[in-house]
This record gives sequence, structure tokens and C-alpha cells, in this order.
Amino acid sequence: MTMSMTGYGRSQQIMDGHDITVELRSVNHRYFECAVRAPRAYGYLEEKLKTHFQPKISRGKIEVGVFIQTVEGPSAEVQINQALAKEYLQALRSMGTNLGIADDITVSCMTRFSDIFTVLKVQEDEDYIWNLVRPVADKAVEKFLEMRCAEGERMKKDILDRASHIQRMVDFVKEHSPETVRVYQERLYQKLKEILEERQIDEQRVLTEAAIFADRIAVDEETVRLESHLSALRDILCSNGPVGRKLDFLVQEINRETNTIGSKAQDIEIARTVVDIKAEIEKIREQIQNIE
Repeated sequence: MTMSMTGYGRSQQIMDGHDITVELRSVNHRYFECAVRAPRAYGYLEEKLKTHFQPKISRGKIEVGVFIQTVEGPSAEVQINQALAKEYLQALRSMGTNLGIADDITVSCMTRFSDIFTVLKVQEDEDYIWNLVRPVADKAVEKFLEMRCAEGERMKKDILDRASHIQRMVDFVKEHSPETVRVYQERLYQKLKEILEERQIDEQRVLTEAAIFADRIAVDEETVRLESHLSALRDILCSNGPVGRKLDFLVQEINRETNTIGSKAQDIEIARTVVDIKAEIEKIREQIQNIE
């Protein structure tokens, strides 16, 4: 199945008191490259997610976002510096006594001194958190691959349509090429006769030389190879697994044969057809750059 290298997938689930969201997005890239953004406290998830996604994604630059919030149970522990709190309390009471101010100190008054409090993130077991994140990541990558697949099928149809159009143009070249060779050979024969008209010439030799030169503009071999490449293009598009690199190489071969036909063309209609074929090849090449 043809897969695009661009895609997006997102999943959000509440797992054992944790609100977990995983997002994937990608653009085309020659190789697999994965960057994971996760809260600092869950930095260990980065390598786990990269390893988890790599067997499922062959090529592309992948950006992964992981967001985790605790919705049930404590996510942090508050510690109080009792010694410092006592120092503040003694200082306040001493100030009240010295200034003749009534002692109205309460617990809420002490909360103004933020440095007596320390907030510590509750430590959670890495394997426990990974087992919560993994099913959410699986759902996100499933949606991600579905989008890649849908986009890939659209590109596959477009490429096949263009390949069919190229085939029709190749058929035109095949149909007109023999007449082009015949006209070129006849013209060349007449030219050779004019040049050698004052000399004793071997008629058969002139015909042979004209045929040899005319054969140089024949494109039979190129059209056969071009049709073979187009057939291989269709087969690859209908195969399973990553096909982008194979297609890229094949399009280079298709372009090479087309250039050869263009260099041999002695007919204006065939030359124009070659230009149209190259335009279609370029559009196919653009599509292939985004196929996994």
C-alpha cells in the first residue's frame, strides 16, 4: 500500500487518573527522524517512544508531543521547613512585643513566607507510566497511519493517471517513428545522390549508408524500455511496503529514456510529445518526493 510521508494523528485518554495526550505529525524526509517533546519529569519517554514508533514508520521527519496531567490523586508533595517557620514565628512575636502590638499571628499569616514551603513532584515508576502512555501512543499512531494511507492512495491514483497519459504519448511516438525514419532515410538518400552525382557510385552502397544513418534516429529500443519502466512503476505502486526510493530511481530511468528519444527526434510532433512527457514526469517526481 502506498503511504504518504505527511500525516497527523492524535489520541487523548484518561488512564488510571492520568489525562494523557499523544500527538504525531510528519513531513517528508529521506530517512526516519523522530523528535519527542515531553514534560521534563517524563523525559525518559522520549527514547521509549522513538523505539516504539520506528518499526511502524519507515521514512519521514516525525514530531511527537506528549502531555500528561494528573486528574486523580496527588501529583506533588508539599514539604514545610519547620525550623525556618519557627524562626519566622519567633521574629514576628518578638517584633510584636517590642512594638506593643497584639499577637494576632495565624497559620494563614505564615503562608506569606513562601520560602518555608517546598513543592516536590511525586515520583512515579517509569514502567508504570510507560504502560499508561503506550496504548494512547498506539491509538495516535494508528490514526496517523490512516491519514498517511489515505493521502498515499490519492497520490497513487494521480501517478497512475499520469503514467497512463505518458503511455498514450509513447504509443503516439511508436506509431509515428517508423514514418519519421522512412522520410529521414529518403531525404538522406537524395542528399547523398546529389553530392555524389558526378562520380561513379554504387547504388546499393548509398542505400546502405542512408539506412545506417537513419537507424540512428530510430527510437524502438527506447520506447520498449520506456514501456517496461512504466509497467514496473505500476507494479511498485501496487506492492506493499515502502516504495518511495524505488520509485525515485525508476523515474530517473524513465526520464533518461525520454531524453534519448528527444535527442533523436527529427519530427516536430514527436519533439512536442517528448516535452509533454517530460512535464508529466516532473509532476510524478514531485509526488514521489512525498511517498514513504
